Order: sequence, then C-alpha cells, then structure tokens
Amino acid sequence: MKIKKAVVLCAGYGKRLNPITLSIPKPLIKINNKTLLEKTIRVLEKYGIEEIVINTHYLSEKIDSFLKENKFNLKIFIKKEKEKILETGGGVMNAATFFKNEPYFVLNPDTLWNDDYLKDFELMEKKFYEQKCKHILLLVNKKNSFDKNFNGDFNIKDFKIYKFDDKEKNYIFIGAQITSNLIFKNIKKIEPFSMNEIWNDLIKSQELFGLISEKKFYHLTNLHVYNNLKDLGFNF
Repeated sequence: MKIKKAVVLCAGYGKRLNPITLSIPKPLIKINNKTLLEKTIRVLEKYGIEEIVINTHYLSEKIDSFLKENKFNLKIFIKKEKEKILETGGGVMNAATFFKNEPYFVLNPDTLWNDDYLKDFELMEKKFYEQKCKHILLLVNKKNSFDKNFNGDFNIKDFKIYKFDDKEKNYIFIGAQITSNLIFKNIKKIEPFSMNEIWNDLIKSQELFGLISEKKFYHLTNLHVYNNLKDLGFNF
C-alpha cells in the first residue's frame, strides 16, 4: 500500500525571520529563487503523493495567490485557520479531516527538502507498515545540523523514540512524519495544541517510532541562518 496523501504546515508567523516575514509568509521565502513551499510540494509530487492539504493562517492570501500562479501535478486543498492558529497538533488534525483514517505524510516546509530525501520517505513508509506504527518521525543526529544551535529532541534505539529529561538528547526531528487520524481518537474537539502532546503520549506507551536520516540537515530557523545560506549560494 502506497501513501498518496500529505499535509503541509504553513500557518505560522515565522517571527524569527522578521523583517522578511512582515510581508512574506515563511513558506514563500526564496532560497536560490525557489520558495520553500514549491520545493516541498515538488518533492511530495515526485514521491507520488496525489493529494495535499495546506493549512494557512498568517498572510494566507499570499499562499493562495502563489498556488494559483503555479501548476503542480497533484490536488491541493487549503484549510484556512481563520480565527486563530491551531498550532501543530490542531493544525494537522484540522487539515487531515480530508483523509479519514488513511495514513499520510506531514511536512514542515521550513526544512529545505530536496530529492535526496525521497529514499528516506520510502524507508519511513516501509517501516511504518512493517512495524504497524501509529506514528513515525524522520530524525537526524544533531551533529549533522547546519544550525548548530539546535538542541536534540529525542534519543532512539531499535527505531523506538524515547527521551529522559536528565539525559542529553542526540537526535533532532527534521519536519517529516507519517501518521493517521487514529492518533486523534481521544481528542473530541479541534483546538490549539502541539503535536508534542501526541508524541509524549506515544513515547509513554513505546509507540513512537523514528527513522534516522544521514543527510546534512538544513532548516530555515532564523534570519542569521537565512543570511548564511544566501552567502553560501545554497542550492536545493
């Protein structure tokens, strides 16, 4: 069974990239003349995803315009969070109402995705089905992060993710996950909450899985990182 659906998270304010994001939503920032959102969609398109839902809020009309002006070979739906941002958990839950109980990818476009990640996505999906996972995250050792200010999020052993508050965490979540709406079965109402709440519950029951990418991790964290990438002439 091949996963054909995905959510792309585009609702945030991107405040750490001010003043750029005062007039441009973070997913439409360009690196080497390509927006983060276009690269994210193109990678999903190449992987074989057929439908994506994009959640929006801040400067949503600019994302609407961008999608109208560019052609992609998949179906794109917009789920606008009108009154308030639903955060990562609420945003995914709200956007994925399109998908019923089918598995789907979730991508953050502020990671600089490229075709090199296609193999990682394939391995994630294989592990998701082999282990009958509820949820799997793509991780990288923090030593492989371009931005050296990242603290680790987790540790991992035999594909299972864990963390201890008193122990150094060596792996960073890099913005790709596979899940289904089954993880939201105990949440009765769509409202703002973080995916961290879901992850913490899954860690407690030893049901949060991870796959380690060996690639160098580039993430548009803040203005300093953006300027460094520009100075390098980074191409993705």
